[in-house]
Amino acid sequence: MSRSALYLICINITLALVAITPQASAKSFSYVIIDAGHGGHDKGGNHGLVYEKHLALDTALRLEYYLKQKGIRTKLTRRSDQFVTLPGRVSIGNRYRNSIFVSIHYNHVWKRDPYGLETFYYGREGKKLATHIQNDICSKLNTINRGAKQAKFYVLRNTKNPAVLVECGFVSNSQERSRMKQAWYRQSLAEGIGEGILKYKKSW
Repeated sequence: MSRSALYLICINITLALVAITPQASAKSFSYVIIDAGHGGHDKGGNHGLVYEKHLALDTALRLEYYLKQKGIRTKLTRRSDQFVTLPGRVSIGNRYRNSIFVSIHYNHVWKRDPYGLETFYYGREGKKLATHIQNDICSKLNTINRGAKQAKFYVLRNTKNPAVLVECGFVSNSQERSRMKQAWYRQSLAEGIGEGILKYKKSW
């Protein structure tokens, strides 16, 4: 057999193996770690009786249900109104090597004007995940897109897997606060985050 014929056979075998190998199996994920921000004595951003810790947990539980319906395994850093330290949250996330980490928060600033959604990331894969999530939540809620942004938050810097932190609106903005108090708003957010996660998974 000639050298050129042998080369062609090797090329064909390689292409066949690529075709039957699951897409980027080494970088795909099996678990989504859902981190509901704050909890317990840490109320997070708040206005009156509207506490970030409650909004974040409700959205996290809705996201968990959505992902489980799609066959995605999940792990929550908290399931009730309890305080979990930042190192504790990171420890839970890093316990699952084949995973992504999604932290859910609601924004709060001293000014009343800012509103909209934004997603933070740290690292290249985090950026991909954040971009998918940010596009989908803004599409779901038809609100201002504040973008996917790099940040050095503790849970992003110290999580070994792709990690993002989603800011789901401003508690400090009266109009946005009125919306986030409604179940449909938090459900739309959960579905938008979930759809972004699924698109990220398919991108591999």
